[in-house]
Amino acid sequence: MADIKMVDAPDGFEGAGFFATSLEKVVGLARSHSLWPLPFATSCCGIEFMATMGAHYDIARFGSERPSFSPRQADLLMVMGTIAKKMAPIVKQVYEQMAEPRWVLAMGACATSGGIFDTYSVLQGIDRIIPVDVYVAGCPPRPEQVLDGLMRIQDLVKNESLRRRNSPEYQALLASYNIK
Repeated sequence: MADIKMVDAPDGFEGAGFFATSLEKVVGLARSHSLWPLPFATSCCGIEFMATMGAHYDIARFGSERPSFSPRQADLLMVMGTIAKKMAPIVKQVYEQMAEPRWVLAMGACATSGGIFDTYSVLQGIDRIIPVDVYVAGCPPRPEQVLDGLMRIQDLVKNESLRRRNSPEYQALLASYNIK
């Protein structure tokens, strides 16, 4: 039987009986394969997310099988569907309650740009209130697209410096959204 690798080892030095790499790479690898998503679903994109959680697509293969419905226990906010302007402060509050490091995935046309609802009551993209790391296009996006968006988040998490969240650039980004 062939030797099966679940995850490629990070760059490092290896020899007979040892493997050495940096702590930053090990932490990035561990974080990227243990994301706890908080689904914030308001419409049809939520149904596609449910399909992604199901047995056929199985988001658990990517280490995200534990959806968290508490912001304090989640590190990936998945905003799916139409966000009304009255709901925007709640989305921002949920984001602020999440512990660092935290990432955001905007799923579907409504969450990314307001979709077909170009009206006074619909927020024209959640990036107006919180920073977004990955956008998943579609109306609604297929489960394969959701999994691809999750893999893009995993790439970001795996390659992110442990000190990026303390950088002046990151603090300036949060300040531009009026987030402390």
